Amino acid sequence: MSKRVTLVHVVDDDSAVRDSLRWLLEGEGLEVASYASAEEFLANFTNDRAGCALIDLRMPGMSGLELQEALVRRHVPLPLVFVTAHGDVALAVAAMRRGAVDFVEKPFTDEHLVEAIRRALGVHSRHSGDDEAGMVRARAAGLSLRERDVLAAVVDGKSSKTIAAELDIATKTVEAHRSRIMTKLGAPSLAGLVRLVVQYGLLEPPRP
Repeated sequence: MSKRVTLVHVVDDDSAVRDSLRWLLEGEGLEVASYASAEEFLANFTNDRAGCALIDLRMPGMSGLELQEALVRRHVPLPLVFVTAHGDVALAVAAMRRGAVDFVEKPFTDEHLVEAIRRALGVHSRHSGDDEAGMVRARAAGLSLRERDVLAAVVDGKSSKTIAAELDIATKTVEAHRSRIMTKLGAPSLAGLVRLVVQYGLLEPPRP
């Protein structure tokens, strides 16, 4: 009996996007089921295969966040990756705080998308993240107070221009801070930075 391939559910209202994602993911040896809406996904989904879901955050009708809420209500432990447009960082952070594994911003590279999918597929197979958690928190402890202020604002989805106005510094200075923060924390992208902050509670006050 042949081994069943891991299934990736792609939920996006754009048929061209669904087709391109199917081509990409099947090229990675993954099986893909695609849906034109969140409603179609909920009507057809059965939780009998290992896998994950790649969901467009903004869709006509039920949004990606509303789909996530529906899955939570149904107690479906399906790892989720969201596809977001530029400027939707705050919504993506909300999704991650509700349990999403990752998000990718449009336009994204094939490599970043596949990496996010692989991370989602491996989320339940990792038995211990203690080593990574300790390393990331140690790096975060080395951030300056200004860097922590910038990090908090970035995770809130604020633009560099808005952060500069709030902190009374130049926009280029904000961007320099953000670059140093990503380097210090080892985050390859904005999505990766947000994932680390949410996953390890880097902006939460230390426990007594």
